[in-house]
Amino acid sequence: MKQKAYLVAFPVTLVVVMVAFLSTIFFANANVSFAASAKKKSPAVVRMSADDYTEAQIKQLQGALKITADQEELWNNLTAVMRENAKDMDALTDTRTKERAEGTKNMNAVEHMKLHSEITKAHLDQLEKLIPPFEAFYDSMSDQQKKITDTIFRTGKHEKQKRK
Repeated sequence: MKQKAYLVAFPVTLVVVMVAFLSTIFFANANVSFAASAKKKSPAVVRMSADDYTEAQIKQLQGALKITADQEELWNNLTAVMRENAKDMDALTDTRTKERAEGTKNMNAVEHMKLHSEITKAHLDQLEKLIPPFEAFYDSMSDQQKKITDTIFRTGKHEKQKRK
């Protein structure tokens, strides 16, 4: 019986670890993060929306990658999904903000876990929609573009050429 439980638990654990890893890679950019922008201590804090964050990401990638005419359609497919995901996340965030304003500040631990589960599911759904157009675009890239993209995903920014 213990062996059957292990066989079921292992794939579930693997999926959870993979989702956490992919979420970290895709959503981790401390320089422009819409989540991090809300943590500033200034009295006039303005939270960057997921839509604004996504537009910044698109602009960064577009500037760094020098997309060719042959890649335009694949790029447009990718950015359309990115923008749709951002709108969905903003809608979820807006709904949750309104609910909190209406009295959910006193959530118990179970309610917090459910909230985080809902957000994690939304991120997973977004990643599943994003991977196919991203993979198609990535496959169309030159080796130099792939190197730049890999650096951006690893560090959150494009490493510029060093000047002599």
